[in-house]
Amino acid sequence: MIRKKRTTALYHVLAILSVCIICLPVFLALVISSQTEIEVFSNPPKLTFSNNWISNYTTAWNRINLGRMMFNSAFIAIMVTAGKVTMSLLAAFAFSNFKFKGKDFLFFVIIVTLLLPVPVRIVALFDVVRGFNWINTYAGLIVPFWASATGTFLFIQRFKTIPSELVDASKMDGCRPMQYFFRILLPLTKNTIGALVVIEFIYIWNQYLWPLMATNTDNMRVVQIGIKMLMNAESSNNWGVIMAGVIMTIIPPLLIFFILQESFMKGFALQSDK
Repeated sequence: MIRKKRTTALYHVLAILSVCIICLPVFLALVISSQTEIEVFSNPPKLTFSNNWISNYTTAWNRINLGRMMFNSAFIAIMVTAGKVTMSLLAAFAFSNFKFKGKDFLFFVIIVTLLLPVPVRIVALFDVVRGFNWINTYAGLIVPFWASATGTFLFIQRFKTIPSELVDASKMDGCRPMQYFFRILLPLTKNTIGALVVIEFIYIWNQYLWPLMATNTDNMRVVQIGIKMLMNAESSNNWGVIMAGVIMTIIPPLLIFFILQESFMKGFALQSDK
């Protein structure tokens, strides 16, 4: 019994240390965002909060029109996430509930695309988007990301956990395929949907390379490019202002995660929703 308690206490200590190590960069960014330039470069380093909050955050917000960039990132992330979830649900429904010619081959092609991240196909993607005259438009930043092999695979695995008796019962009750999809599958998949929403929103919010290539005006830039612009604008490396910008840009993804935290955890467990 004593040995078990010691082991449990050790696990708790290690968990607390791990959390502290992970949270340390965010804490340091928050501290620096409250300091003046002199305090940031003081020796020894000052690890306490200062009173330069308003100046740093106001400067970061106005220097690069951060509000517009946060709107762009939020709009793009919401639209991409909605499109990805919708298309992934419909594709997974087709693969898991219908038999059609070439089904296995098409599923293999979808899985192969997991091995081709955006940086690998970015030149070809740029040519396609330019052909549609979508450069420097929301369509060029949204539509190319709607197809999601990850989402399709995740929903297929979720649908496989639903008892086949439920499908048979719905057919006996006269449910059409789309009625079964909307009335039965979607309510049972809400946690998996929540998990995918968190993943995709954060993924799109953190995009840098593609928005850098697909936009050429400041009004269409996103927050990740904005942080780089802020670093260039602060020629003297005023890290208080830069960290203030960083802190503001991580708030929306954190809100999405905290709102959908329960769905995120249950969704990856692929357990039945009750």
